[in-house]
Amino acid sequence: MNPSTLGLAAYARITANYWAFTITDGAIRMLVVLYFHQLGYSPLEIALLFLFYEFFGIVTNLAGGWLAARLGLNTTLISGTLLQIAALLMLTVPEAWLTVAYVMFAQALSGIAKDLNKMNAKSGVKLVAGDVQGRLFRWVAWLTGSKNALKGLGFFVGAALLYTVGFRGALVALAALLVASLTLAALGLPRGLGRVGGKPKFTQMFANSPAINVLSAARFFLFGARDVWFVVALPVFLSATLGWNHLQVGAFLALWIIGYGIVQAAVPSLLARRGVDPTGLTARFWALVLMLIPIGIVIALEAGLHPGAVLIIGLGVFGIVFAINSAVHSFLILDYAEADRVAMKVGFYYMANAGGRLVGTVLSGWIFMTHGLIGCLIASTAFVFAAWMLSALLPRTHGSRSLRQS
Repeated sequence: MNPSTLGLAAYARITANYWAFTITDGAIRMLVVLYFHQLGYSPLEIALLFLFYEFFGIVTNLAGGWLAARLGLNTTLISGTLLQIAALLMLTVPEAWLTVAYVMFAQALSGIAKDLNKMNAKSGVKLVAGDVQGRLFRWVAWLTGSKNALKGLGFFVGAALLYTVGFRGALVALAALLVASLTLAALGLPRGLGRVGGKPKFTQMFANSPAINVLSAARFFLFGARDVWFVVALPVFLSATLGWNHLQVGAFLALWIIGYGIVQAAVPSLLARRGVDPTGLTARFWALVLMLIPIGIVIALEAGLHPGAVLIIGLGVFGIVFAINSAVHSFLILDYAEADRVAMKVGFYYMANAGGRLVGTVLSGWIFMTHGLIGCLIASTAFVFAAWMLSALLPRTHGSRSLRQS
């Protein structure tokens, strides 16, 4: 059966699997940040716990797209879920075993798992959406938006489980959820979904499209701009400086991610203009708007306004505009990618995404230790500025055939 004729039923299966996985991904991140901060780890040490998580995301997106093209998305989907189960159970060992190196290795498995599942979901949507005008933009926005809302729910679930049943009990519960998810995920989708005829070479993973290369570079800086203050600096600041407890931190970040996801899912409606899909011009405009927000938070904090109120309001505005940026990017990569090589092109693009997260995560811990939250927000502004400059090079039309030269 041609995957593009599967339509809504296949899309629902892909989305449901992604949802279940995403809850555990958000939960384990919050568990690691809060639990190891409780154990006395410094912000930089906590950031280093995610170093391999992000680094192997780079490797996974590159190799995973190639494997999916050769083996089909079903195989990589199941493999990713199994790896996440293993990563969760690895952390249930006695506390004395939880050295930085050990946790980094477990997080490496989790990073591989997360990016295998993300690549599968995004590539699968391209294959099943068909050629209906506007459907791809709506479906990828809903998939990404709902995923982020559920990741926010995962933040709260992780913090709530830590608060109620403890670190190990939380990990076992999340692993059980994934076992149930894997049972359902292995059924229903056609075998070989996304498999490319012949044997694609690994060198074909590297994008030869100028539009995809530029968009990937912009994505690197966009996600670096978020994670340089969101991953480590913000939760530690809320806990250590403002005195919030684990449940309060988890609930606040969960609400932010949920709101961010809702906005992302609604972006096609928000940007509707006579049915025209986004272009490179759309990406550049919203990057410019985003750039004004972290520097605005810095100005408000330096003016002596209440830090809690400034962060709640500022983070809310940042989340709305960042969600629009992310949704536009997520559509553009699928618009630029050829249908018969979509997993490989999406893998390359999300390799850049993981690279930005890696740099942002490490800088979040280091800059917070040396220059505080203000320094992280200034770094975020610089990252968005780079994304804005790169977005000027994106095509003003659909597809990747044309690229405006500057």
